[in-house]
Amino acid sequence: MPEPVTESFPIKVLLVDDQAIVGESVRRMLADEPNLEYRFCSDPTKAIEAANEFQPTVILQDLVMPDIDGLQLVKFFRANPATRDIPLVVLSSKEEPTIKAKAFAIGASDYMVKLPDKLEVVARVKYHSRGYIALLERNEAYRRLAESQRELAAEVNRAARYVQSLLPAPLTTGPVRTAWKFVPSAHLAGDMFGYHWLDPEHLVIYLLDVSGHGVGSALLAVSAANVISTGGLPGVDLRAPGQVMTKINEMFQMDRQDGKYFTMWYGVYRPADRQLLYCNAGHPPSLLLSGGAVTELEVDGPAVGMVPDLPYDTHKVAVAEGGTLLVYSDGVFEIERGSGPMWQYADFVAHITPELVKGGDVIERHLKFVREMHPGDVLGDDFSMVEVRF
Repeated sequence: MPEPVTESFPIKVLLVDDQAIVGESVRRMLADEPNLEYRFCSDPTKAIEAANEFQPTVILQDLVMPDIDGLQLVKFFRANPATRDIPLVVLSSKEEPTIKAKAFAIGASDYMVKLPDKLEVVARVKYHSRGYIALLERNEAYRRLAESQRELAAEVNRAARYVQSLLPAPLTTGPVRTAWKFVPSAHLAGDMFGYHWLDPEHLVIYLLDVSGHGVGSALLAVSAANVISTGGLPGVDLRAPGQVMTKINEMFQMDRQDGKYFTMWYGVYRPADRQLLYCNAGHPPSLLLSGGAVTELEVDGPAVGMVPDLPYDTHKVAVAEGGTLLVYSDGVFEIERGSGPMWQYADFVAHITPELVKGGDVIERHLKFVREMHPGDVLGDDFSMVEVRF
């Protein structure tokens, strides 16, 4: 069975020898070999130039030539970037262990006493060429992979910018003020949040956290957020959090979302009577500072998508003037520390409660605290925190 030949990288043999008879002998030995190119260079001073132009897969080089020392030429080949990895077989008129050792020490790949039998020449040429062609193919594969990864990274970065462009601007006027911080742990995140006025008397606030990270999680997060922000829930009173969560759960069952589910907090604030209506589907409890006390707003049911046909309830709490609400993902408290156990929710509540009472830029202080606690530049999970001041 004939040996396979790589069409993209054919076998190319360069012989460097000052004797024309040797050049012709090698040419005849290789003449019957298919998919093989041969070139003879009789001037050793032009060998590097010839190799750069021909790009051989193996070089046969005599050690004894005028004008240049053969071992020195081996060094030149190995110092030249275009030929440093090409297999180099040195040719000598006799077996000399000392010369052979020196040749191998400076980078020769093989050694032949010239001229050997045709079968040996062909075998060595094919053997060394196959190894070098495999290297070229690997390098080409790596190059294409790196190019593909660069293109994919550029696409993912564009998608990440798009996702982050969907996040709302802070509310700086009116009866409610907002601030937020979003730090994704990957280029595309599974967290999404927003707020908008349904009408002058009802402000919607929501935050959801899709399981996993990456493109799939980000797409699901954007899809769910678009449904909420556009009011795409027919037959549902958007002012009733329990109804909204029940419909969202019906629409986004995990068996239709590639096994993904998400936790979600959805609230509606009524400034006229200072009431906050909310529903929590498996999400970390939001924290409400009202009347000088911090309250954890309870979890209502399992995450969206996990249990079909599940009704969710609406809860209600009064908000004192000057109150503050914190809604966040678990990435703000499940922190891997450089030493010691992982920071947990109880640690977070103990830390953030006095910070809420203290006021000021609570989110920035907490993010700084988390970064100091977590080793490395990238957090272990998406950090999303929304502050609403009433």
